[in-house]
Amino acid sequence: MNVKEQVDAKKVRLGVDEALEMASKASKVIVARGKKFVEHDMKKDRPSDEDLAKGIIGPSGNLRAPTLLVGKKMLVGFHEEAYTDVIVN
Repeated sequence: MNVKEQVDAKKVRLGVDEALEMASKASKVIVARGKKFVEHDMKKDRPSDEDLAKGIIGPSGNLRAPTLLVGKKMLVGFHEEAYTDVIVN
């Protein structure tokens, strides 16, 4: 896999507006929390901004890390199965 850009989340903070803008450009947003993940189809069944923000924004008020953009898919948080599925497929 070719990494086009890497951003240090400690130095570059994305707030709610920037995170929602990034998510709106994706076709799918996959949000991982612990052993579970939720997949949002942004074209067919887009969640409200409030519901989406609950998943992608951390307690600091910024976009949760790690966040990956792979093609038109956005992965927020870490879930091994979700990463494998997006990166391999």
